Amino acid sequence: MRSIFTSVLILLAVMSGCSTAQKGRPANVTQATAVDDTSGHFIDFRDATTWVLGDFNPDRLYDPPHGEWFTRGINEFQPDPSVMTEIMKLDTTGLRITVVMGTWCPDSRREVPRFFKIIELWGFPKNKIRMIGVDIDKIAPLDDFSFLDIHRVPTFIFYKNNIEAGRIIENPVTSLEQDMVKILKEK
Repeated sequence: MRSIFTSVLILLAVMSGCSTAQKGRPANVTQATAVDDTSGHFIDFRDATTWVLGDFNPDRLYDPPHGEWFTRGINEFQPDPSVMTEIMKLDTTGLRITVVMGTWCPDSRREVPRFFKIIELWGFPKNKIRMIGVDIDKIAPLDDFSFLDIHRVPTFIFYKNNIEAGRIIENPVTSLEQDMVKILKEK
């Protein structure tokens, strides 16, 4: 009996290993979890109680349990200075941006802080940015949400004079800042 129990434990340990495990973390901790610096506990972002859903103020991402990854992402990201010079020259008249993200999504937790670092350096007004949080099925509790046609997150939608100019979906093609320039320079 003891050898069966030991075999089952070994099998479970091997099966719970994850190729995305990070140095210094247990092998079963994936990108869906993070350590909360204030408590030292692991946070499972797949847990629906951690999700931000519907329209929300981006400042909410500074609050627990999201503040640690959001702040770290902003602080660690350094956009390309030459691309930022191009962004600074862009005409923002009539520009609005909608960001659809999932706080459970590792891509959103990587790209959204980078986006806000770019926005901060650019000086683009936050009141011209609509933030929408979705659940794991990429649904938000909003009447107009289905019109956005969201299939992957994060999705950054750029509108010029209320007409969609382009999107960055999930991962930028070149870099977030370069893709923004490309979208916003197109006529």
